[in-house]
Amino acid sequence: MTNLRTRFGVDIALLAVAVVWGGSYLVAKELTTTASVPAVLGWRFLVASLALSVLWAWRVRRFPGRAELMVGVVLGLTQAAVLFLETFGVALTSASNAGLLIALTVIFTPLLDAVAARRWLPRSFFVAAAVCVVGVALLVSGDGFRAPNAGDLLMLAAAGVRSGHVTLLGSLTRNKPFSSITVTLIQSALCAVWGIAADPLGMVRAAGAFGPSGWLGVLYLGLAASVFAFLVQLWAVRRTSASRASLLMGTEPVWAVMVGVFFAGEVLGWLGALGALLIVAGCYAGQRIEARFRARLAPDPVPQPGPAPVHEPGVEPVHAP
Repeated sequence: MTNLRTRFGVDIALLAVAVVWGGSYLVAKELTTTASVPAVLGWRFLVASLALSVLWAWRVRRFPGRAELMVGVVLGLTQAAVLFLETFGVALTSASNAGLLIALTVIFTPLLDAVAARRWLPRSFFVAAAVCVVGVALLVSGDGFRAPNAGDLLMLAAAGVRSGHVTLLGSLTRNKPFSSITVTLIQSALCAVWGIAADPLGMVRAAGAFGPSGWLGVLYLGLAASVFAFLVQLWAVRRTSASRASLLMGTEPVWAVMVGVFFAGEVLGWLGALGALLIVAGCYAGQRIEARFRARLAPDPVPQPGPAPVHEPGVEPVHAP
């Protein structure tokens, strides 16, 4: 029963990340009309870094060791690469192609996860992943397809790098006594440095161009889509597999369309509704298949005598999946 509750909590947390990120597309789109992409990302992660610094001083107050610092740097570089590729890619391609290409993360991640773990998931899992991709294709293909351009290639690269990032999140942090807050702070600081270095004058101009609604958007991207989402994603991935996490966060396009329908007046036709249904069904089936597969591989627990573990403040207690 405890394992079931834990699994349910992890799934809900990852879905919450997908919802927040789905809403971030509309916010980021509005901000990029008044500021450059590096400036938007720079302000986003400057806000996130300041918030995480306060959280670190309150909860952790422990400087990272060499291994923890290196993991944070690697994850920060991959996260920054994902965000820059995605943002520039969306600006250069259609929404339909962008949504479909980034959804290939659902296929890439299980492949990388399987290679890293040196074992393959059942074929039925990949069928479920394929159903998700078909659903995204229906969801975002209202304007049809065209020949690939530079934006399409950037989105394809973003899908590949995001898959590697999600895989690294699990492989580098699982069963390690790392602080999720510290690792996320390092990631956020590196993303902020990338944005500031890419367009320092744009950062200054953006500060004057953002009105009250613009700064609310920056706060949403920095606090909700970055601090909340990154911390929850890291916490959840350390308690499940990268493949399962990718399927759950693969519902992100569904939430993006819902935000567009309810807040931007976009219209969702019957093809889009069918696509959303396929994504939800594929995610549910994939969760069940992956959970049964991991349950068969898990060894029977053998109780060991000894003192109860001590939970250090700011350090996440990690449980093997």
